[in-house]
Amino acid sequence: MDKQPAKKTATKKTTASKTTATSVKKAPAKKATVKKTAVEKVVAKKAPAKKAAVKKTTAKKALNTNIVAYTDVGFGNTLYIRGTGAGLSWEKGVAMKNTSAAEWAFATTKATGTITFKFLINDQIWAEGDDLTIKAGSKSISSPEFIW
Repeated sequence: MDKQPAKKTATKKTTASKTTATSVKKAPAKKATVKKTAVEKVVAKKAPAKKAAVKKTTAKKALNTNIVAYTDVGFGNTLYIRGTGAGLSWEKGVAMKNTSAAEWAFATTKATGTITFKFLINDQIWAEGDDLTIKAGSKSISSPEFIW
């Protein structure tokens, strides 16, 4: 058995070029200079003491209440109204506003419930019939009759 000498194969050594995109060196990052500033102290304010809860009363909305009377009381005379509610009284009347020849009007926002009323000429001569009533916020139109 003969031993044959081993064959040597020639291998060519090549050097790979190292030019890749990642091989570019970056410049070292510069340290940012930090400017020191004075820190303001924030003083925490105390919350004001809570006031005792005030009970709110619900005020009733003022309603326009209108009373209109169609009657001819004669030249120089005035129609009055007396009653209860809306500031009216049975002892002394309130003069009504003459809006045309035979039209008289009374308007109020003081009414909160029912108004009972009656008309008078010159606050002396009562209208015929029963007392009239109206709810606050309503309009009453009537034609009172008088016996002189």
